[in-house]
Amino acid sequence: MSNRDSIKPWYQVHKWTSLICTLFALLLCLTGLPLIFAHEIDHALGFQVEPPALPETGQRANLDDIIADAKTRKPGHAVQFLVCDPDEPDLWSVRLGVTADAPEPSAFYSYDARTGEFLHEYPLRQGFMNVLLRLHVDLFVGLPGMLFLGFMGLLLVISLISGTVLYGYYMRKIRFGSIRRSRSAQVKWLDLHNLLGIVTLVWLLVVSVTGVINTLSVPIFDRWQSTELAEMTAPFRGRPPLAGIVSAQRALDAAGNAAPGMTLGFMAFPGNDFASPHHFVAFMQGATPLTSKMLKPVLIDAQTGKVIAQRDLPGYVSALLVSQPLHFGDYGGLPLKILWAVLDILSIVVLISGLYLWLKKHKVPFETRLGMPMNEKPEAALPISAPKQADGQ
Repeated sequence: MSNRDSIKPWYQVHKWTSLICTLFALLLCLTGLPLIFAHEIDHALGFQVEPPALPETGQRANLDDIIADAKTRKPGHAVQFLVCDPDEPDLWSVRLGVTADAPEPSAFYSYDARTGEFLHEYPLRQGFMNVLLRLHVDLFVGLPGMLFLGFMGLLLVISLISGTVLYGYYMRKIRFGSIRRSRSAQVKWLDLHNLLGIVTLVWLLVVSVTGVINTLSVPIFDRWQSTELAEMTAPFRGRPPLAGIVSAQRALDAAGNAAPGMTLGFMAFPGNDFASPHHFVAFMQGATPLTSKMLKPVLIDAQTGKVIAQRDLPGYVSALLVSQPLHFGDYGGLPLKILWAVLDILSIVVLISGLYLWLKKHKVPFETRLGMPMNEKPEAALPISAPKQADGQ
């Protein structure tokens, strides 16, 4: 089989996967760029606040007082979660909903974990960042939008792999990283597109694969709830509703004693989909940058305050928990976020240049697409033209 015949299927795969996914990939790169700095932007806009500087005493406010205050601010609404951020250890947040299992929050209050002082109410479903997040996550259509973007991400991965094969074929004719400045604008754009594409290849693969995993978060957690969580709570199934529950502070203390060396990531309250009508579930996390992204559920009897069970999350859930912060570079603080932003900008250039080259492909001589001398027979190789838009996409 000639080189032309062997490379042609890769060319066709790369061409069509790139053409189908490029506009959506460009949308995700453009919306993802400010989302990399979502924490910093929220602070700058006043959507989030930091606890005041106080002498460190190691003391913590009584959680029951915080829960009681949250309930008075939203009478009749149910507490869904207590949320702790490993990057803000002195901040506790309480999420409420119309009911304990309501899919959307009705309020999100932040408190000083040391004093119990109310600090801030996060504005739900407001602002420019919320629009960007919804576009990036589900295109404003919920789970169907998430799954659609996941499919586009899968096409992007295929495009990247096929583009890498084509890049190796293309580089037979010119030195690696060369940009032929004496050639036409289209050829220079092609060389720049190829160079930036290979530079951003690994990063694009990482964010594409983690993005695809993130779009499956709803079915992943649905499966965990219907299998692992259901097994943990099976002995209590069919029991009558509880007349009352133990205090949230007692449940938190029990979880801390059951998982020494770990801190609370978030705690689901009875009746929530992440718990059961008879239990709290405290999701405990480690202290290192990696283990702080991993969670261990601890099941607490809401009537007695005793720990009933605890188990590690299955691998498919752990993969999701690791991929979520990695997708936005949320592992190494601001330096990694800046690196993520630079690579995102380069990827945007790759995508735009790929579209430009595809639109101009018929104006580029066959030989120049290959970097071939004009007297070399074009049959020697397959033209790798503008649809080769995703060495970077």
